[in-house]
Amino acid sequence: MTAVVFIHGTGVREPGFSALAGRFAAGVSALRGGLRVVPYYWGGAYGAALAAGGASLPPATGTGRGPLAPGPGDDDTADWAVLYADPYAELALAAAGSAPAEELPPGSVPPDLRVRARLADLLAEGDGPAAELGPGLARAVADLAAHPLLAPAAASLAPDGLAEVAARCLTAQVVAGLLDTDVPLVPVGVTRDAVVGRLAAVLGASARGAERGVRSLALRVASSAASRAVVRRRRALTEAAHPAAGDVLRYLSRGEAVRAGLRALIAGLEPPVAIVAHSLGGIIALDTLVLTPLPQVRLLVTAGSQAPFLYESGSLPSLEHPAPLPAHVPDWLNLYDPRDLLSYLGAGLFPGRVTDIAVDSRQPFPAAHSAYWTNSEVYRHIGERLP
Repeated sequence: MTAVVFIHGTGVREPGFSALAGRFAAGVSALRGGLRVVPYYWGGAYGAALAAGGASLPPATGTGRGPLAPGPGDDDTADWAVLYADPYAELALAAAGSAPAEELPPGSVPPDLRVRARLADLLAEGDGPAAELGPGLARAVADLAAHPLLAPAAASLAPDGLAEVAARCLTAQVVAGLLDTDVPLVPVGVTRDAVVGRLAAVLGASARGAERGVRSLALRVASSAASRAVVRRRRALTEAAHPAAGDVLRYLSRGEAVRAGLRALIAGLEPPVAIVAHSLGGIIALDTLVLTPLPQVRLLVTAGSQAPFLYESGSLPSLEHPAPLPAHVPDWLNLYDPRDLLSYLGAGLFPGRVTDIAVDSRQPFPAAHSAYWTNSEVYRHIGERLP
């Protein structure tokens, strides 16, 4: 009788583990009779916990000036977070408030003509006017000039307002570019606001100082309220999320105990044994198999695994690139969902030793990372490979 050891991933605790293990047992047994499913629940004994009851969590304060409250203490940090995610957010809000387009009378000047002319002048200066932020201004200017939202936004805003919205849009695009490329130095808000003021003036806004914050009411209300809610709920959010992040950190720093528990479990099983492991469970399983020959184990199945990435990046505890996979490690089936950003490929790292197979849950990330055990494709591939 084949024994199938099922190892869960990060953040799983009871009663969720029992439900997960039951779902896995039902799914794999439906395709293959005579299996003995053996769950390995490491989260309870070896998983992360806030041992001091969350004493490391800061109080819900804003900028060091006391409890968060709407207004100056909040600044416009949350609003800029929205713009970094979508630099055209304000432009879209303005365009949504414009009247339906009408044919202009002969001789009329389109409302966006002035800002387009100034954008052309700004484009000729290259990245210089935002040099303290970094590269990318010229491209941002060209993109804005060609953007379909510019004309309807111009019809909705006064010239000063349009210039300021355009300046923030350009600045947000430059900073977003830094974030997308993981540049290690991002300028502080004072520098960013100075650039906004300079660009707004170039685009025709009347002088009123360098600080030009995000002034869209809809954007401010939505983002600031969300930001305050998140910070105030930091303890609840941390307590909900810490097992997942903490499990990874705890395993990478103190993983021998969980590996010893797995070795002891397998030692009591008759061969053949297959290990099926999800996420961090796959890292635990691979490390255990690399460090200790376990001849009972004939198959390793990982789903949504980061083990290949850790190996390639030099972070896998048991094996450092380019060392080969030891001969005693069994056949390895690695299931991944292309939409699961926490799943990686092993065949290119260990040629002939790993079979990568894509499965599709039709779920976006992060849901895709937790959808393997409700996917019939996953069980079919496992059933075809079980010893």
